[in-house]
Order: sequence, then C-alpha cells, then structure tokens
Amino acid sequence: MESDPLLRRIGRTAVFVCAGMALVAFVLSQWHLRSAMAVIGGGLIAASSYLAIQSGVTALVDAVIVTGGAPRRPALRWAVMQLAGRYALLGFGAYVMIARLRLSPLGLLAGASSIVAAVAVEAVRLLVMKNSSPRT
Repeated sequence: MESDPLLRRIGRTAVFVCAGMALVAFVLSQWHLRSAMAVIGGGLIAASSYLAIQSGVTALVDAVIVTGGAPRRPALRWAVMQLAGRYALLGFGAYVMIARLRLSPLGLLAGASSIVAAVAVEAVRLLVMKNSSPRT
C-alpha cells in the first residue's frame, strides 16, 4: 500500500479513468467486448509497470540503506536484472494480448494511458485547489 496520499489518489483516479474508457469503448466500438477488454488489458499493463518500477526503486533504496552508501555491484546488478526481467514479462504480456488474444493495440494504448490521464486530472485538481485557496 502506498504511504503517499498523492500517489494513492493518482492510482484511484487511474482505475476510474481506465474503467470509464473501457465503458466508452464498449458503447462506441464496433467490437464491444473486445475493445473494452483491450482497454482493461492496457490498464493492467500500466499497473504492472508501475508496480515493477516501485519494487525496483524500493529494492535500490533498501540496498543503499543497508550499505550506508552506494550499493555493492552484485546487489545493484541483481536489482537491474529483476527490473529488466519484469519489463520483459510486460512486453510478453502485451504481445500475447495483441497477437494471441487479438485485442486492439489502440485499446491497449488507451488503457495504458490511464495513468497519464490520472496525473493530468490530479494536476488540474491541485491547480484548482491552489487558485481557490484564500490569499493571505
């Protein structure tokens, strides 16, 4: 679970944005269910990518804390290999979704962009809150 409330809000907003895009794809697309599944699949790829980055950064920070400085080369090498392996699995998952499940690449892209849309929504929300607060 995220300890930062901003990251939790972005994650929640990304889920709502992805669900909304899947609903729009279901209603407007010629291939209703397949398009909605593609958007959800893209959202799952984005969520997996976020978790891979988070775990890689956490492992690196833990290695720095344990050694009290720069991590040793074997620990750093292991963290980089794990991160690269996770991204290879993400690429394989995208391949399976496009080539084997025949999901739309545009739907996958729309679902994967849900995090970007959530960050944009959060930026607008923060700007509105900043501009609406009373000036002292």
